Amino acid sequence: DTCRNFHCKRGKVCHADKQGEPHCICQDPAACPPTEDYEHVCGTDNKTYDGTCQLFGTKCQLEGTKIGRQLHLDYMGSCKHIPPCTDYEVDQFPLRMRDWLKNILIQYYERDLSTSGILTEKQRNKVKKIYQNDKRLVAGDHPVELLLHDFEKNYHMYVYPVHWQFHQLDQHPVDRLLTHSELAPLRASLVPMEHCITRFFQECDGDQDKLIALKEWCHCFGIKE
Repeated sequence: DTCRNFHCKRGKVCHADKQGEPHCICQDPAACPPTEDYEHVCGTDNKTYDGTCQLFGTKCQLEGTKIGRQLHLDYMGSCKHIPPCTDYEVDQFPLRMRDWLKNILIQYYERDLSTSGILTEKQRNKVKKIYQNDKRLVAGDHPVELLLHDFEKNYHMYVYPVHWQFHQLDQHPVDRLLTHSELAPLRASLVPMEHCITRFFQECDGDQDKLIALKEWCHCFGIKE
């Protein structure tokens, strides 16, 4: 099978021609495997797709058109009303996001205490300093005033989590720049819970070049280094 080790990007599948040569062709959305309701996704066209296979297959078939260029994965789950993000809310968003990133790393560290493998040794050593700090604000539904106070008082605990998330997303390629595609996994999973994340990322792109550099990312989160 010439297609066995032949890789195609999302939305495309391998097809062998008459000479047996492998080529990538668009996935037929109607031929995607059946999915469960929890696998539904919402596209930026505000349409619910059965899954990512159907969405990216549709995008591929629209390749070269304006609609195709604008179609992306918006968020996980069926489409629903997402309220607009106010100026006040977008200003508060970094407070919650910084705290969430710190707590995610703490959870990973605690899991690694019994089953290693989530964090690298270097990452564990970085998170260990935060984990063992008596002044660390424990996870909880905190008011923004407390989150702001803790950030100002324990600023050093938030620097690494913000840097860590950037480098987790900066993968294809590793170039200290985040594209729309690299941001998608984080954004798509959070939109239903954090409706300001789309506007936040848009405003992070200070020079409006459709890329978020590490410096822009840190600036958005209030990190000076």
